[in-house]
Amino acid sequence: MRKMAIRFFSSVLVSSLIAPLALAAPTIVPDPPVLGAKGYILIDYNTGQVLVEKNAHQKLNPASLTKLMTAYVAGQEIRSGNISIDDQVVISENAWAKKFPDSSKMFIEVGTSVSMSDLYRGLIVQSGNDASVAIAEHVAGSQDSFVALMNSCAQRLGLENTAFTNPHGLDSDGLYSTPYDIAKLGQAIIRDLPDIYPLYSERSFKYNGITQYNRNGLLRDRSMNVDGMKTGFTSGAGYSLASSATNGDMRLISVVMGSNSTKSRESESKQLLSYGFRFFDTVSPNEANEEIATPRVWMGKEDQVSVGLAEDIFITLPKGQIRNLSANIEVPAELTAPIAQNEVIGTVVYSLDGKTVAEAELVALEDVEEGSLFKKALDWFKRLIASFF
Repeated sequence: MRKMAIRFFSSVLVSSLIAPLALAAPTIVPDPPVLGAKGYILIDYNTGQVLVEKNAHQKLNPASLTKLMTAYVAGQEIRSGNISIDDQVVISENAWAKKFPDSSKMFIEVGTSVSMSDLYRGLIVQSGNDASVAIAEHVAGSQDSFVALMNSCAQRLGLENTAFTNPHGLDSDGLYSTPYDIAKLGQAIIRDLPDIYPLYSERSFKYNGITQYNRNGLLRDRSMNVDGMKTGFTSGAGYSLASSATNGDMRLISVVMGSNSTKSRESESKQLLSYGFRFFDTVSPNEANEEIATPRVWMGKEDQVSVGLAEDIFITLPKGQIRNLSANIEVPAELTAPIAQNEVIGTVVYSLDGKTVAEAELVALEDVEEGSLFKKALDWFKRLIASFF
C-alpha cells in the first residue's frame, strides 16, 4: 500500500500546549537519585514510561504490597456485580484477629458480621491481615480459590514476574513480585477502580473501638500531593512502599522495595517522586475526537475526511521539550469512499529529535458516503489526469 506522509511540526500540531510553555527553557535532566533499597521504580501513570529504575524486574518479597492485588480482585468482583460493597461478611475462625499475633490487623472477631466497606478500609488503611482473609473467603469461598483469582489477574495485567500464595503477604515460599509489576498493579487500581482508589488516601480508620493510622507517612507530607498507595513490611522483605502523587495533571507512581526502615522507604519514595515532577512533563498533544488532518478522499460525496484519535494520547517528555515535538501522519495515498466513522485509516507517529516517543491509530471522525455516478466518474478522470504528471 502506498503511503503519503504529512508532517506537522509541534508549532502547528500542539499549538494549544505550546502557548504557555513557549518561553520555557529546555531542562537538562540530571542522573536520577541512587537509593539504598533493593529495587525501585518510578513511572508516569498516564504513559507507563519508566523514568527511574533499579532492579525493577528482580523478584522480591512484596510483603503487604500483596494487599494491592487483594483489593484489586475484590474491586473487580464488585464491579462485575458478584459481590457488593454493602455486603455483610460473617467472620470465620480463619480470619480471626488472634490468628495474626504480632502483625497488622483490624481486630475483627469470630462470628461477627462486618460490612465489606469496613473490611476494605481495614485492608487498605490498617493493612489488616485478618481483613485480607475475610475478604478472600467472601469473594471466593476460600483463601486458595481467592489466590487463584489473584494469580489469574496478575497474568491478565501482564505481571510476568509475580506470583501470590496468600491474600495478605506474610512471608511464604513462592510469593514474589517486582517493583515494575507492583507499579503496573498500582496503575490498574487507579485506572480500573476509581470509586475505591480514594480509600488509599484515608489517614485513619476506627473499628472495634480502635483507631489506627495509615502507615504511609507521605500522606501527611504537605510538600507534595500523595494520595496513595500501600506500605509493606516483614522481616523477610524489609520495608516497602508503593506511592502515587499528582502535580497538576501529571501523576507518578513510585515503588520502593527492600528498604531498611520506615523512614528510609518514605525518604526514598519522596526522592523519586520529586525527581519526576521536577524534570519531566506529561503532555497531551492531541485529544480524542480532535481533528488532526483532512486527507483527500476519492469517490465520495465529500472530497475530504476529518481524522483524529479515538482516545486521548499522553507523552512524557523532559521539561521544556514540548517545542521540539513533531508528528508524522500516514494515511493511504488513495483513500476511497465509503468510510465509516471510527474506521482506522492511518497512524500518527510523534517524534522528539528524530526519535519516536509515541504513536497512535488515526480514525475517521465522520462518515463519508459514496458519491454519485457523476462524482465517481469525475474523480476517476481527475486521478487519470494526475497520473500523467
